[in-house]
Amino acid sequence: MRRAIFPGSFDPLTNGHLDVIQRSLPLFDEIIIAVLNNPDKAPMFTVEERVEMIDEILPSLGGNGCHLRVESFSGLTADFARRCEAKAIIRGIRAVADYEYELRMALMNRRLEPSIETVFLMAGEEFSYVSSTLMKQVFLLGGRVAGLIPESVESRMREKISSASS
Repeated sequence: MRRAIFPGSFDPLTNGHLDVIQRSLPLFDEIIIAVLNNPDKAPMFTVEERVEMIDEILPSLGGNGCHLRVESFSGLTADFARRCEAKAIIRGIRAVADYEYELRMALMNRRLEPSIETVFLMAGEEFSYVSSTLMKQVFLLGGRVAGLIPESVESRMREKISSASS
């Protein structure tokens, strides 16, 4: 089985993430969307909320013969990939700066777990500037994020902000 993981914080999930997942489908038999629990970050959503949001959206991707599932993890990506018996780690690249960072991560992951390859996919042009951090910033400052994040995620962001201000 050609199993891969697509790790990230997904706080929030963006259409750029969905684009990478969609384009990964023909390459693998199974993709695990691996939601990182990173205590160093101040997330908008809990890990459980992020997993739930992604789980709700996955059926709309179709799968195209590829099985999709979501799991959360803490610690090293290479360790999680090994535990999942993954053959690859999927990473999206938006710009040269992403490549430099991702290359260092891929080389470290290879050193930690030589049997697991990193597969880089270029972001679609329309998502080349989209990041979870930027989407949160724009949203919190009242900007429009329609078309850049799934509608259901934007709705959850609105709920989160309105409950925080209550």
